[in-house]
Amino acid sequence: MSETAATTRTTDWRAWQESWDRQQEYFMPDREERFRVMLDMVEAFVGSAPRVLDLACGTGSITDRLLTRFPEATSVGVDLDPALLAIARGTFEGDERATFVTADLKDPRWTKALPHESYDAVLTATALHWLHSGPLATLYGQVAGLVRDGGVFMNADHMIDQTTPRINAAERAQRHGRMDSAKAGGAVGWAEWWQLAAADPVLAGPTAERFEIYGDHADGDMPSVGWHAEALRAGGFGEARAVWASPSDSLVLAVK
Repeated sequence: MSETAATTRTTDWRAWQESWDRQQEYFMPDREERFRVMLDMVEAFVGSAPRVLDLACGTGSITDRLLTRFPEATSVGVDLDPALLAIARGTFEGDERATFVTADLKDPRWTKALPHESYDAVLTATALHWLHSGPLATLYGQVAGLVRDGGVFMNADHMIDQTTPRINAAERAQRHGRMDSAKAGGAVGWAEWWQLAAADPVLAGPTAERFEIYGDHADGDMPSVGWHAEALRAGGFGEARAVWASPSDSLVLAVK
């Protein structure tokens, strides 16, 4: 293929954005509900024109919903995944309200890559479970330094209470049974979605690079809601507690 042909390759970024949403909903059918509550709390604390940091942003799912609901908001997305960032940048190309930054949250200097020193809200969903509790506690302290006084941080993610093993087992069995039914009906799961991305000429390179960075999957500790709230307060937030929960996940809100 000529250099010109290679540089003019295109893909449907919005279709990839929606495909990622469907794949995530395979695991979390209540995904939109957590986003709604998250944005409700953003509006309650910092209004309808916030400066937001979309932490571990992936394809920009939070940014997408933020800018749709609050047209005067701005968002900075930060992530390390080259494939998901490619989708985010492609989706929001030309939208001056959205900026995306490549940075490794395990690098102690990652905040230096950001365009602003403070934010009204820092938001993240289904991403930080990749970190173990030690690095996550460190990250919470760094995030506290980015949130302005009166601002908020929210994390919606898998938060497992190890003191309730029977509840955990029943919930997991029910959830996986539902997922098996969805897959039989044609739903695309994690591995299948990445296979599709690797087959797209535009995403093939970033996808290969992504697997060099992360491997297949790397779950962290997924500590309880109580651990998250305590770590956030220890990191510099004044208050922290869950403001939403499903049988498997929780949304923790911390106020600076």
